[in-house]
Amino acid sequence: MSGFRSLSSGLRAALQPEAFGADPSGERMARIRRSPHFKDGVFENPGGPARTRPSGSSLELAKVFFDKEQRPRRAPAGTVPVHATTLADLAKPPATGLRLTWMGHSSVLAEIDGQRVLFDPVWGERCSPFSFAGPKRLHPVPLPLAALGPVDVVVISHDHYDHLDMPTIKALAGTDTLFAVPLGVGAHLEHWGVSADRLRELDWHEATKVGGLTLTATPARHFCGRGLRNTQHTLWASWVVAGEEHRIFHSGDTGYFEGFKDIGADHGPFDATMIQIGAYSEYWPKNHTDSTPVPGAWPDIHMSPVQGVQSHLDLQQGEPGGVLLPIHWGTFNLAFHPWAEPGEWTKAAADAVGQAVALPVPGQPFEPAGVLPVEPWWRGVGFVPDREWPVPALASTTTREDLDLVGEV
Repeated sequence: MSGFRSLSSGLRAALQPEAFGADPSGERMARIRRSPHFKDGVFENPGGPARTRPSGSSLELAKVFFDKEQRPRRAPAGTVPVHATTLADLAKPPATGLRLTWMGHSSVLAEIDGQRVLFDPVWGERCSPFSFAGPKRLHPVPLPLAALGPVDVVVISHDHYDHLDMPTIKALAGTDTLFAVPLGVGAHLEHWGVSADRLRELDWHEATKVGGLTLTATPARHFCGRGLRNTQHTLWASWVVAGEEHRIFHSGDTGYFEGFKDIGADHGPFDATMIQIGAYSEYWPKNHTDSTPVPGAWPDIHMSPVQGVQSHLDLQQGEPGGVLLPIHWGTFNLAFHPWAEPGEWTKAAADAVGQAVALPVPGQPFEPAGVLPVEPWWRGVGFVPDREWPVPALASTTTREDLDLVGEV
């Protein structure tokens, strides 16, 4: 019998890798059930249910995925430039009190009013529960995690693999940093060795203090899940971080929704926003003249660049202001659009409305109140479609439906 028990245990371990994390239970689950955003056994999105799976048949998806012309365009053709971030880059405090360093994808180090905040750190080679399969990095990390220096708080937007990376969390668990996470996500971190007293686990609209900073979990339109069963028992969030002098916003993953205007009214305006602009749009024309819908990606839960720029305008109460840092692109191949397209489209959309946008290579620190990196470094590295890009309107009455239509032009 012991042999059977050993075999059963091994099978469970194979089917339930450690990277799956842990489901909430006990008092954590009781708190989840008390949340006003948790109904009928799941967390609910603002604005109603969101479609979380690609539409179209498996055959249609396969045709797009294996298309001989389009598939090579979803990865860089050349080497992605990376700024070899050093301790010298980060040792000197920012002259203006605010400095951002995009490490790739959605990982950003924010040095704000004397404290250091690390958003969605992913230092792993793959965003996957397995070391041998899943989307692999398209560029190296700009510097080793151990060389990053002390971090006051790590902020996690949600529990998907490209935002919550087990090897990275385990490495940070050995430091004295705090972790600010959406409701339920703490179960994963405790499973990986983070002590409960270092967790700040928040529902939407709840806030916590870390030193001189106030961190507020704000709504987002997305979903959760890491294992074979997607229980929807962990929340997803965007985040506001406010210091004595500066305010910043990190979108996490989200579809466009009216709530950006409310977040801006309650917490803005912002010196800088970090906005998701990649892995988007279920209906995307294949070329200039073909308006045939292409199945793939997720319009309800990810934003296109035009929606990303519009969300920044909403956060700034309808007008250009602050600096937009595009995130959630360039590091992993997660969608059917060309690899370089999010950068090109974001630049065009921001330029069209006079919005300042920072375009650093991964690892390049910059200060939003200083000289911004603005060179389109992706040109020559990956295929850039030649087209007229849809751009946002400055009118504060823009709706999600308007932007969905604009994205399909």
